Amino acid sequence: MNPEHPRLGRLIQKLERLVPLGSSGRQAIENLPIRLEVAPAGRLLVREGDVPEECCVLLQGYACRHKSTRDGSRQIVSFHMPGDILDLQHLKLPRADHSVEAITTAEIGWIPMPAMNRLLNDQPDVADAFWRDSLIDASIFREWVLNVGRRDARSRIAHMLCEFAARREAAGLGPAEGFDLPMSQQKIADATGMTSVHVNRTLRTLCDEGALARDGRKIRISDWKTLQRIAEFDQAYLHCAA
Repeated sequence: MNPEHPRLGRLIQKLERLVPLGSSGRQAIENLPIRLEVAPAGRLLVREGDVPEECCVLLQGYACRHKSTRDGSRQIVSFHMPGDILDLQHLKLPRADHSVEAITTAEIGWIPMPAMNRLLNDQPDVADAFWRDSLIDASIFREWVLNVGRRDARSRIAHMLCEFAARREAAGLGPAEGFDLPMSQQKIADATGMTSVHVNRTLRTLCDEGALARDGRKIRISDWKTLQRIAEFDQAYLHCAA
């Protein structure tokens, strides 16, 4: 792997869970021109209405996508972790229709769009992997609509935690049973259509039921089967790779 960009390994690993890239595809990704930046928590990486000229890869840290109403109310529509490419859609849809924000200090790789287009034109396996990744994103969005629209508060929080744990484990970031939550209770509220007070109360309920144990943002899943049952969580929608 290119020693200048070792963290592109997470992107390559994610894509290879979807499609075998071969040495040519891996090398082509490693050779992409990339501008590295460390973004503080709260930094908007993509702003709704922008016309981006670079694609954004999350190398370290966590981010979220969100939409806002005219009065400033925000709905978070997805959380993202290292290895995710955050705005591939802008290769075909030039104007950003939502915002992307770093929710922790994050290392970002910015790749010029002409270089991304050349990669996808020259490497069909890489293009196939990105296409599949985009379809999995759409599957996750559909599950989030169901979660916010039809599940009760207890199930919404449980489902969000199950998904985060499963995706984190798939990305090689650690076991599903225990982790530090990168998002605040307010961001959880913005993702689940609740208030931060209701989020705190619901987390306490899940702890009282024996599904979780927590210390601040440190989460331990005490009983995975119980948490899955409460969440109605079936990770088939992640297609084993998200």
